Amino acid sequence: MSNTGGRRRPPTIHDVAREAGVSRGTVSRVLNGGHYVSPAAQEAVNAAIRRTGYVVNRHARSLITGRSDSVGFLLTEPQERFFEDPNFNVLLRGCTQALAAHDVPLLLMLAGTEDERRRITRYITAGHVDGVLLVSSHSGDPVAEELREAGVPLVACGKPIGLGSKVSYVAADDRDGARDMVRHLLSLGRRRIGVVTGPLDTPGGVERLAGYREVLAEAGIAADERLVVPGDYSRASGEAGAERLLAQAPDVDAVFVASDLMAQGVLAALHRAGKRVPEDIAVGGFDDSPAATAATPALTTIRQPWDRISNEMVRVLLAQIGGEDPAAVILPTELVKRDST
Repeated sequence: MSNTGGRRRPPTIHDVAREAGVSRGTVSRVLNGGHYVSPAAQEAVNAAIRRTGYVVNRHARSLITGRSDSVGFLLTEPQERFFEDPNFNVLLRGCTQALAAHDVPLLLMLAGTEDERRRITRYITAGHVDGVLLVSSHSGDPVAEELREAGVPLVACGKPIGLGSKVSYVAADDRDGARDMVRHLLSLGRRRIGVVTGPLDTPGGVERLAGYREVLAEAGIAADERLVVPGDYSRASGEAGAERLLAQAPDVDAVFVASDLMAQGVLAALHRAGKRVPEDIAVGGFDDSPAATAATPALTTIRQPWDRISNEMVRVLLAQIGGEDPAAVILPTELVKRDST
């Protein structure tokens, strides 16, 4: 390779073709998905890319393909929630790694206000990303519907309320996980089981509360709305929920909390009230996030398969970008027993 002004020029597609002993067109087909390329030629091109250190000029490719070769990770929550809730970071890391295997960069987008959602929706629909991984979609949030109507490939984490089969989604089985937790609490002899719900305008909030109600009904335990208090997945709402439960139902002997982060708040409030966990009140969470093992005592919880959720979201989105129809994937959860029950 020649030098210009002492600087080594970056390798080009021509260098790769020469190194691999194939035509420039063959290299181009490999770079654009490997269609109509023999396995031997594809391996030769990939080996030549590694030897030459060739890096795809994404801008040039986008002019040809009409694609940006990037994906957006859109969180429709206030920015502070991204830093407080460890689930978002776990999901972001998993999606980033899954896309890296396809050499596709991930752009983080935070849209917690109506103005931010409008700006980011304009940015996305202008073609700056090829598709969107949407996290924490509340009912009444127009983003999912607007992106769908604009033809933007989209995969939601959790089933978007009100959109049915119109939008691809990947979700843990929230209802079944909640059922497992409440059955576990019942198996310990607890009968006054309270719940701190997730937001009831989100699929997880709705499904986890439904699972709680179903198991109590199956056990012949009459519904008591004093045992049901709202939360929003934040630690502060867990504290407030526990205080409200103790005031409304002082005989509560167990609490199912719809997220581990809220459960940390519940544990703090119970400790302040002089309640022993699990002797006086057993506590179960949901997620198996880092908040579960950081809690004191360590939290019994429902494990969401975050790695599988990330990988499936990326797989479904890339398939949709490639022209496939929307798809839905529901993954099983697992009860993890620790010291809080």
